[in-house]
This record gives sequence, C-alpha cells and structure tokens, in this order.
Amino acid sequence: MKAADVMVTNVIAVGADATVQQVAEILLANRISAVPVVGNDGELVGIISEGDLLRRSEIDTERRRSGWLALFLGNSGMAADFVKMHGRKVADLMTHEVVTACPDTPLRDVATLLEKNRIKRVPIVEAGKLVGIVSRANLVQALATARKPVKAGTATSDLLIREDIIARLSAESWTKAGRTNVIVHDGAVELWGTVRSEAEKQAVRAAVELTPGVRVVHNNLVVETLTSSLHLVAA
Repeated sequence: MKAADVMVTNVIAVGADATVQQVAEILLANRISAVPVVGNDGELVGIISEGDLLRRSEIDTERRRSGWLALFLGNSGMAADFVKMHGRKVADLMTHEVVTACPDTPLRDVATLLEKNRIKRVPIVEAGKLVGIVSRANLVQALATARKPVKAGTATSDLLIREDIIARLSAESWTKAGRTNVIVHDGAVELWGTVRSEAEKQAVRAAVELTPGVRVVHNNLVVETLTSSLHLVAA
C-alpha cells in the first residue's frame, strides 16, 4: 500500500497570517492536534501543532529560563523563545522544515518517517502542493483493514473507488468529510473517523454504498459524545 491509499485528502490547513487564537479554535473544533500551513497557491510552507501552543503568555505558561541557561542560550535563543511565547501569527510559531512524503511513497517508508522523526503525521505533497496527510492512526486503520494481496488492476480500481467516495462525501453538507477516512481493499470499504450523530453515520454508509464498485461497507465510524470529545481533545 502507498500513502495515497490511506491519506486524508480533505486536509484542514491555515495560512501563515492566521492568528494563534484561530489555530487553537480550529484544533479544538476539529479534534486534531496539528494543521499544515499553506501559501496562496496551496504550497506547503510549514506546520503548527498543539505543542507549539503550550508555552504562551496568555495562559501564564511561559518558559522561564534559569540565569545560567539564559546566558548559555544567548540573545538569539532568548529572542526566539520570546517570539514563541508572545507571537500572534502562525508564521511566528510554525515549524518551517516539515517532513513530507509523496502520494506514491510506500507505507513502510511513511512509517519509517514517523518513527525516525518522532512525529505523529506526515503531510503528503505533490508538485510542491499539499494533497493529503497520513497520521499514525491512518496506518493503524490500514493494518486493521489489511486483507490478502490483490492484483494490480484491482488496486487501481480501489484507488478510483476511494477518490469517488471522498468526492461524494465532500459534496454533502450534512457531513464533515475531513473527519472521515476511507480505505478500500478489493472493493471492500472501511470507514474510519468520527461523526456527530447516528443519523450521520448511517447517511455516510448509505452514500458509500451508492458508489459504483463498492462490494461491502465496514462502518467503523464513531458517534461523538461529550465523553469521547473530551478524550479526543485531551489526547
């Protein structure tokens, strides 16, 4: 399997001019821990995570350096700390050097990137532009979906079915397609992610069943509750 087979394509992203407050609201509203930062043409320019928001003056969590450590860091290090704790824009806090992969990257290589760099997600880039993202959870979903190997022709059809399903769900106003991930294996569809109600869960299933080429749907979507929402935010 490749990154294109499991990546989330409806990626929530922000611009470098977005405010720290806006990013915090996006992370909470969408139950995610990071967002890619893109330029005007969709090119990936950075990433900002919840870890970048931990040391902030607004919540009195600034990092306080001891005198000797401040001396060791020097003016530039202290200045960088100040920007991280007081900067108002994403450009002030984001990581510029982002570990990425392309849609054709084998999942084994994606797993290596996640493990080697101790990160939770890898943006997928094609021709310099962000086209998806693969997280650790997506690899676990792929593992849970694993079946016997299929022929190359079938694998190609599976990718087309997946693209059709994602486009179909993205066109519906009653669901947030960005919260749903789709994995297709030999015409069998596995749905992963969260939905806001049982009705939405069943509507997603019904929409997928209408997609040509789908043999069976395994609906693993979880209906959000207050408890699960709090757990996801805490995670």
